[in-house]
Amino acid sequence: MNSTLYQQIQHFYDSSSGLWEDIWGEHLHHGYYGPEGTLKKERRQAQIDCIEELLNWGITAPTSKIQILDVGCGIGGSSLYLADKFQAQVTGITLSPVQAKRATERALEAGLQEKTQFLVADALEMPFEANSFDLVWSLESAEHFPNKIKFLQESYRVLKPGGTLLMATWCHRPLTGNAGQLTDTERRHLAEIYRVYALPYVISLPEYEAIATQIGFENLHTADWSVSVAPFWNNVIDSAFDLRAIVGLLLSGWTTIQAALALPLMSRGYETGLIRFGLLQATKTQ
Repeated sequence: MNSTLYQQIQHFYDSSSGLWEDIWGEHLHHGYYGPEGTLKKERRQAQIDCIEELLNWGITAPTSKIQILDVGCGIGGSSLYLADKFQAQVTGITLSPVQAKRATERALEAGLQEKTQFLVADALEMPFEANSFDLVWSLESAEHFPNKIKFLQESYRVLKPGGTLLMATWCHRPLTGNAGQLTDTERRHLAEIYRVYALPYVISLPEYEAIATQIGFENLHTADWSVSVAPFWNNVIDSAFDLRAIVGLLLSGWTTIQAALALPLMSRGYETGLIRFGLLQATKTQ
């Protein structure tokens, strides 16, 4: 991984994860607000619902004792949820030592330390043997990877035959149809998002599907949940006006402050259709 980008991502999450947990809790991802995005929900419940809806969409009744890899595990929100729900063994990887440490602490607090482990590791060079996991779970992490092909190749490698990749990630709109290629205005909008949130680039959901097919994944399914999750960003913006959040922002440093000031970029991206929330499910059959 590009060392500068690695450092940017690590610094972003090292500096912001504590504040996010304090204000929003352990889940560092979108909430789900119903198929039409119209349901009013408590913010943390919306994030849990996002996990449950993703599982319902992409998993057919996993058995207990399965091996799960959570790529981009944050402070362990999804990892601990999956370990508890399925009584599974879960390994989480992140670029942030701060996140890995906090995830380990949270596992101990939840009594799930025997079912989980958290490592500082690169998703493009996973430190695991081939055919190690029944499920590779990636909830809003692929947008950070500077090589989407390598990530999907690594996911394929570490999956057992019959294993499942289930991912949700930030995308830009498809480039087919009347809309065509990204406009200069859209490219500038994306460039600002990349700069603030330590992203190298995002691609469209059809591009992810094409890459996964070329690598050898089968039984692919995709979905666009942009409408269902879009209210999340306005809720985050509203929460930023809380006195505790303001104080926390001032104490967390410029990187986190800059990210907070840029929240409307994501909200407008969803409103214009430029930003998409894409899902992909696929299996390794051999």
